[in-house]
Amino acid sequence: MASKDIIQQLVEQVTRSTATSNDQTFIQDIYPQRKPHVISGYELGPCMHKWDANYLANVGGQQTVKLHVTTHDKMDFITKNFSYKSLPFDEFIARASSDKNESYFYEPNEKYYLRSIGNDPRKEIANFAEQFPSLAADINLPQYYESSAFFSSVLRISSGNLQIWTHYDVMDNTLIQISGRKRVVLFSPQDASNLYLQGDKSVIVDIDNTDVDKYPKFLAVKRYECILEPGDILFIPAMWFHNCAALDFSIGINVFWRHLDHSYYDTRDTYGNKDLLPASRANQILDRAIKALEELPDDYKDFYARRLVSKIETLCYHKS
Repeated sequence: MASKDIIQQLVEQVTRSTATSNDQTFIQDIYPQRKPHVISGYELGPCMHKWDANYLANVGGQQTVKLHVTTHDKMDFITKNFSYKSLPFDEFIARASSDKNESYFYEPNEKYYLRSIGNDPRKEIANFAEQFPSLAADINLPQYYESSAFFSSVLRISSGNLQIWTHYDVMDNTLIQISGRKRVVLFSPQDASNLYLQGDKSVIVDIDNTDVDKYPKFLAVKRYECILEPGDILFIPAMWFHNCAALDFSIGINVFWRHLDHSYYDTRDTYGNKDLLPASRANQILDRAIKALEELPDDYKDFYARRLVSKIETLCYHKS
Protein backbone atom coordinates (compact mmCIF):
# COMPACT_ATOMS: atom_id res chain seq x y z
CA MET A 1 0.00 0.00 0.00
CA ALA A 2 2.84 2.41 0.83
CA SER A 3 4.38 2.08 -2.62
CA LYS A 4 1.04 2.84 -4.28
CA ASP A 5 0.67 5.98 -2.15
CA ILE A 6 4.09 7.15 -3.31
CA ILE A 7 3.07 6.71 -6.94
CA GLN A 8 -0.13 8.67 -6.34
CA GLN A 9 1.86 11.62 -4.99
CA LEU A 10 3.40 12.06 -8.46
CA VAL A 11 0.16 12.61 -10.39
CA GLU A 12 -0.74 15.72 -12.35
CA GLN A 13 -4.00 16.21 -14.22
CA VAL A 14 -3.61 16.99 -17.90
CA THR A 15 -4.39 20.65 -18.64
CA ARG A 16 -7.76 21.30 -20.28
CA SER A 17 -9.15 24.11 -22.38
CA THR A 18 -12.25 24.82 -24.46
CA ALA A 19 -12.05 24.79 -28.24
CA THR A 20 -12.22 28.08 -30.09
CA SER A 21 -13.40 28.74 -33.62
CA ASN A 22 -9.80 29.43 -34.63
CA ASP A 23 -7.34 26.52 -34.71
CA GLN A 24 -4.51 29.06 -34.42
CA THR A 25 -5.15 29.10 -30.66
CA PHE A 26 -3.92 25.53 -30.49
CA ILE A 27 -1.05 26.11 -32.91
CA GLN A 28 0.20 29.27 -31.20
CA ASP A 29 -0.55 28.66 -27.50
CA ILE A 30 -0.84 24.92 -26.82
CA TYR A 31 1.34 23.21 -29.40
CA PRO A 32 4.64 24.96 -28.54
CA GLN A 33 4.45 23.75 -24.91
CA ARG A 34 5.02 20.14 -26.05
CA LYS A 35 2.87 18.73 -23.28
CA PRO A 36 -0.37 16.71 -23.35
CA HIS A 37 -3.50 18.84 -23.48
CA VAL A 38 -7.23 18.10 -23.59
CA ILE A 39 -9.52 20.25 -25.73
CA SER A 40 -13.27 20.11 -25.14
CA GLY A 41 -16.17 21.52 -27.10
CA TYR A 42 -14.85 21.09 -30.63
CA GLU A 43 -17.62 20.72 -33.22
CA LEU A 44 -16.94 17.16 -34.33
CA GLY A 45 -20.17 16.78 -36.28
CA PRO A 46 -23.09 14.31 -36.34
CA CYS A 47 -20.92 11.40 -35.18
CA MET A 48 -21.49 12.65 -31.64
CA HIS A 49 -25.17 11.66 -31.69
CA LYS A 50 -25.14 9.02 -34.43
CA TRP A 51 -22.31 6.70 -33.48
CA ASP A 52 -23.77 4.01 -31.27
CA ALA A 53 -23.29 0.27 -31.75
CA ASN A 54 -26.38 -0.20 -33.94
CA TYR A 55 -25.49 2.66 -36.27
CA LEU A 56 -21.87 1.56 -36.66
CA ALA A 57 -22.89 -2.03 -37.40
CA ASN A 58 -25.45 -0.94 -40.01
CA VAL A 59 -23.29 1.66 -41.74
CA GLY A 60 -19.94 -0.09 -41.39
CA GLY A 61 -21.36 -3.25 -42.91
CA GLN A 62 -19.62 -6.57 -43.33
CA GLN A 63 -16.14 -5.57 -44.43
CA THR A 64 -13.56 -7.74 -42.71
CA VAL A 65 -11.48 -6.14 -39.95
CA LYS A 66 -8.45 -7.50 -38.09
CA LEU A 67 -8.71 -7.41 -34.30
CA HIS A 68 -6.96 -8.06 -31.03
CA VAL A 69 -8.93 -10.59 -28.94
CA THR A 70 -8.04 -11.23 -25.29
CA THR A 71 -9.37 -12.85 -22.14
CA HIS A 72 -7.49 -10.30 -20.01
CA ASP A 73 -8.41 -6.75 -19.06
CA LYS A 74 -4.81 -5.49 -19.57
CA MET A 75 -3.29 -6.23 -22.94
CA ASP A 76 0.46 -6.84 -23.02
CA PHE A 77 2.22 -6.56 -26.37
CA ILE A 78 5.47 -8.03 -25.08
CA THR A 79 4.03 -11.31 -23.73
CA LYS A 80 1.25 -11.29 -26.35
CA ASN A 81 -1.66 -12.13 -24.03
CA PHE A 82 -4.01 -11.66 -26.99
CA SER A 83 -4.57 -13.14 -30.44
CA TYR A 84 -5.09 -11.58 -33.85
CA LYS A 85 -8.45 -12.52 -35.34
CA SER A 86 -10.71 -11.34 -38.15
CA LEU A 87 -14.45 -10.66 -38.14
CA PRO A 88 -17.00 -8.82 -40.27
CA PHE A 89 -17.20 -5.26 -38.95
CA ASP A 90 -20.84 -5.55 -37.88
CA GLU A 91 -20.16 -8.77 -35.96
CA PHE A 92 -17.16 -7.18 -34.27
CA ILE A 93 -19.28 -4.22 -33.15
CA ALA A 94 -21.96 -6.53 -31.77
CA ARG A 95 -19.42 -8.47 -29.73
CA ALA A 96 -17.30 -5.52 -28.54
CA SER A 97 -20.35 -3.60 -27.33
CA SER A 98 -21.61 -6.54 -25.24
CA ASP A 99 -20.35 -7.75 -21.88
CA LYS A 100 -21.09 -11.37 -22.73
CA ASN A 101 -21.50 -13.05 -26.10
CA GLU A 102 -23.03 -16.28 -27.38
CA SER A 103 -20.51 -16.33 -30.24
CA TYR A 104 -16.86 -16.08 -29.25
CA PHE A 105 -13.33 -17.33 -29.90
CA TYR A 106 -12.27 -18.33 -26.36
CA GLU A 107 -14.91 -17.44 -23.77
CA PRO A 108 -18.15 -15.43 -23.55
CA ASN A 109 -16.49 -12.55 -21.65
CA GLU A 110 -13.53 -12.06 -24.00
CA LYS A 111 -12.64 -8.53 -25.06
CA TYR A 112 -12.03 -6.97 -28.46
CA TYR A 113 -9.86 -4.14 -29.72
CA LEU A 114 -9.74 -2.67 -33.23
CA ARG A 115 -6.83 -0.56 -34.39
CA SER A 116 -7.65 -0.01 -38.05
CA ILE A 117 -4.86 -0.68 -40.53
CA GLY A 118 -4.26 -0.22 -44.25
CA ASN A 119 -5.58 -2.75 -46.73
CA ASP A 120 -2.02 -4.03 -47.04
CA PRO A 121 -0.47 -2.97 -43.71
CA ARG A 122 3.04 -3.72 -44.95
CA LYS A 123 2.68 -1.02 -47.60
CA GLU A 124 -0.32 1.16 -46.73
CA ILE A 125 -1.06 3.42 -43.77
CA ALA A 126 -4.41 3.54 -42.01
CA ASN A 127 -6.65 6.20 -43.53
CA PHE A 128 -10.06 6.37 -41.88
CA ALA A 129 -11.63 8.37 -44.71
CA GLU A 130 -10.58 5.80 -47.30
CA GLN A 131 -11.26 2.64 -45.31
CA PHE A 132 -14.58 3.75 -43.75
CA PRO A 133 -15.93 6.39 -46.18
CA SER A 134 -19.55 6.00 -45.05
CA LEU A 135 -18.56 6.81 -41.46
CA ALA A 136 -16.06 9.52 -42.40
CA ALA A 137 -18.90 11.68 -43.69
CA ASP A 138 -20.19 11.97 -40.10
CA ILE A 139 -17.12 13.56 -38.53
CA ASN A 140 -15.29 16.86 -38.75
CA LEU A 141 -11.71 16.04 -37.74
CA PRO A 142 -9.61 18.91 -36.41
CA GLN A 143 -6.51 19.66 -38.46
CA TYR A 144 -3.74 21.20 -36.38
CA TYR A 145 -1.06 20.65 -39.03
CA GLU A 146 -0.23 21.33 -42.66
CA SER A 147 -1.96 18.93 -45.06
CA SER A 148 1.40 17.70 -46.34
CA ALA A 149 2.33 16.59 -42.80
CA PHE A 150 -0.61 14.17 -42.48
CA PHE A 151 0.48 10.57 -41.82
CA SER A 152 -2.50 8.45 -40.80
CA SER A 153 -5.97 8.39 -39.23
CA VAL A 154 -6.79 5.32 -37.16
CA LEU A 155 -10.21 4.14 -36.05
CA ARG A 156 -9.99 2.68 -32.53
CA ILE A 157 -12.90 0.71 -31.06
CA SER A 158 -12.64 -1.22 -27.81
CA SER A 159 -14.64 -3.33 -25.43
CA GLY A 160 -15.19 -1.71 -22.05
CA ASN A 161 -12.72 -2.29 -19.21
CA LEU A 162 -9.78 -2.96 -21.51
CA GLN A 163 -6.34 -1.38 -21.14
CA ILE A 164 -3.70 -1.06 -23.87
CA TRP A 165 0.03 -1.31 -23.15
CA THR A 166 2.22 1.71 -22.39
CA HIS A 167 4.14 2.89 -25.47
CA TYR A 168 5.31 5.97 -27.33
CA ASP A 169 4.86 7.16 -30.92
CA VAL A 170 7.42 9.11 -32.94
CA MET A 171 4.78 11.46 -34.36
CA ASP A 172 2.50 14.03 -32.81
CA ASN A 173 -1.10 12.91 -32.67
CA THR A 174 -4.57 13.73 -31.45
CA LEU A 175 -6.82 11.14 -29.83
CA ILE A 176 -10.43 12.11 -30.52
CA GLN A 177 -12.94 10.44 -28.20
CA ILE A 178 -16.36 10.04 -29.81
CA SER A 179 -18.25 7.57 -27.62
CA GLY A 180 -17.59 6.11 -24.17
CA ARG A 181 -15.01 7.21 -21.64
CA LYS A 182 -11.30 6.53 -21.74
CA ARG A 183 -8.68 6.91 -19.03
CA VAL A 184 -5.27 7.99 -20.33
CA VAL A 185 -2.10 8.01 -18.24
CA LEU A 186 0.95 9.66 -19.79
CA PHE A 187 4.63 9.83 -18.88
CA SER A 188 7.22 12.35 -20.01
CA PRO A 189 9.95 11.31 -22.47
CA GLN A 190 12.41 12.26 -19.72
CA ASP A 191 11.11 9.31 -17.69
CA ALA A 192 12.16 6.82 -20.35
CA SER A 193 14.89 5.34 -18.15
CA ASN A 194 12.32 4.63 -15.39
CA LEU A 195 9.79 2.78 -17.55
CA TYR A 196 11.68 -0.48 -18.25
CA LEU A 197 11.42 -0.35 -22.02
CA GLN A 198 11.62 -3.04 -24.63
CA GLY A 199 11.67 -1.16 -27.90
CA ASP A 200 8.89 1.42 -27.85
CA LYS A 201 6.89 -0.35 -25.11
CA SER A 202 7.11 -0.66 -21.33
CA VAL A 203 7.22 -4.11 -19.75
CA ILE A 204 5.13 -2.77 -16.84
CA VAL A 205 1.59 -3.98 -17.49
CA ASP A 206 -0.22 -2.90 -14.32
CA ILE A 207 0.65 0.76 -13.82
CA ASP A 208 -1.64 1.13 -10.79
CA ASN A 209 -0.49 -1.88 -8.75
CA THR A 210 3.08 -2.20 -9.92
CA ASP A 211 5.55 -4.62 -8.35
CA VAL A 212 7.97 -1.94 -7.18
CA ASP A 213 10.39 -4.54 -5.83
CA LYS A 214 10.79 -5.72 -9.41
CA TYR A 215 10.53 -2.24 -10.96
CA PRO A 216 11.82 0.19 -8.28
CA LYS A 217 12.62 3.03 -10.70
CA PHE A 218 8.93 3.26 -11.61
CA LEU A 219 8.40 5.03 -8.28
CA ALA A 220 10.29 8.03 -9.66
CA VAL A 221 7.98 8.70 -12.62
CA LYS A 222 5.50 11.53 -12.78
CA ARG A 223 2.09 10.59 -14.15
CA TYR A 224 -0.15 12.88 -16.20
CA GLU A 225 -3.74 11.67 -16.15
CA CYS A 226 -7.07 12.49 -17.74
CA ILE A 227 -10.47 10.95 -18.33
CA LEU A 228 -11.62 11.57 -21.89
CA GLU A 229 -15.35 12.15 -22.21
CA PRO A 230 -17.18 11.98 -25.55
CA GLY A 231 -16.12 14.98 -27.63
CA ASP A 232 -12.75 15.44 -25.92
CA ILE A 233 -9.57 15.72 -27.98
CA LEU A 234 -6.24 14.77 -26.37
CA PHE A 235 -3.05 16.11 -27.93
CA ILE A 236 -0.21 13.62 -27.38
CA PRO A 237 3.20 15.03 -28.37
CA ALA A 238 5.68 12.67 -30.00
CA MET A 239 7.74 10.55 -27.59
CA TRP A 240 5.26 10.94 -24.72
CA PHE A 241 4.42 7.52 -23.29
CA HIS A 242 0.73 6.78 -22.93
CA ASN A 243 -1.41 4.03 -21.47
CA CYS A 244 -5.07 4.00 -22.54
CA ALA A 245 -7.93 2.18 -20.82
CA ALA A 246 -11.47 2.10 -22.21
CA LEU A 247 -13.85 2.46 -19.27
CA ASP A 248 -16.87 1.77 -21.48
CA PHE A 249 -17.44 0.50 -25.02
CA SER A 250 -15.22 3.08 -26.66
CA ILE A 251 -15.01 4.68 -30.10
CA GLY A 252 -12.27 7.10 -31.08
CA ILE A 253 -10.04 8.25 -33.92
CA ASN A 254 -6.31 8.85 -33.71
CA VAL A 255 -4.76 11.29 -36.20
CA PHE A 256 -0.97 11.28 -36.65
CA TRP A 257 1.19 13.82 -38.43
CA ARG A 258 4.89 14.33 -39.14
CA HIS A 259 5.89 17.42 -37.22
CA LEU A 260 9.57 17.17 -38.20
CA ASP A 261 11.13 17.26 -41.66
CA HIS A 262 9.98 14.17 -43.55
CA SER A 263 13.59 13.03 -44.03
CA TYR A 264 13.72 12.00 -40.35
CA TYR A 265 11.09 9.27 -40.81
CA ASP A 266 11.46 5.73 -42.11
CA THR A 267 9.49 5.55 -45.36
CA ARG A 268 8.80 1.84 -44.70
CA ASP A 269 6.96 2.66 -41.46
CA THR A 270 3.19 2.22 -41.94
CA TYR A 271 2.30 2.34 -38.23
CA GLY A 272 4.21 5.46 -37.16
CA ASN A 273 6.21 3.72 -34.44
CA LYS A 274 9.63 3.13 -35.98
CA ASP A 275 12.35 5.25 -34.41
CA LEU A 276 13.58 8.27 -36.34
CA LEU A 277 16.38 7.42 -38.77
CA PRO A 278 19.19 9.22 -36.86
CA ALA A 279 18.09 7.44 -33.66
CA SER A 280 18.14 4.07 -35.45
CA ARG A 281 21.68 4.75 -36.65
CA ALA A 282 22.71 5.73 -33.12
CA ASN A 283 21.29 2.46 -31.77
CA GLN A 284 23.29 0.49 -34.32
CA ILE A 285 26.47 2.34 -33.33
CA LEU A 286 25.71 1.68 -29.66
CA ASP A 287 25.31 -2.04 -30.34
CA ARG A 288 28.76 -2.05 -31.94
CA ALA A 289 30.19 -0.11 -28.98
CA ILE A 290 28.75 -2.64 -26.53
CA LYS A 291 30.21 -5.49 -28.59
CA ALA A 292 33.61 -3.81 -28.47
CA LEU A 293 33.42 -3.36 -24.70
CA GLU A 294 32.68 -7.08 -24.33
CA GLU A 295 36.32 -7.70 -25.33
CA LEU A 296 37.54 -6.07 -22.10
CA PRO A 297 37.91 -7.62 -18.64
CA ASP A 298 34.80 -6.96 -16.51
CA ASP A 299 36.25 -4.14 -14.39
CA TYR A 300 37.53 -2.31 -17.49
CA LYS A 301 34.25 -2.88 -19.31
CA ASP A 302 32.39 -1.40 -16.32
CA PHE A 303 34.70 1.62 -16.20
CA TYR A 304 34.46 2.50 -19.90
CA ALA A 305 30.73 1.83 -20.00
CA ARG A 306 30.23 4.35 -17.21
CA ARG A 307 32.34 6.87 -19.13
CA LEU A 308 30.20 6.41 -22.23
CA VAL A 309 26.96 6.79 -20.25
CA SER A 310 28.31 9.95 -18.60
CA LYS A 311 29.34 11.39 -21.97
CA ILE A 312 25.91 10.72 -23.49
CA GLU A 313 24.18 12.24 -20.47
CA THR A 314 26.37 15.34 -20.56
CA LEU A 315 26.11 15.98 -24.27
CA CYS A 316 22.64 14.69 -25.17
CA TYR A 317 20.25 14.93 -22.22
CA HIS A 318 17.78 17.78 -22.42
CA LYS A 319 18.47 20.32 -19.71
CA SER A 320 15.20 21.07 -17.91
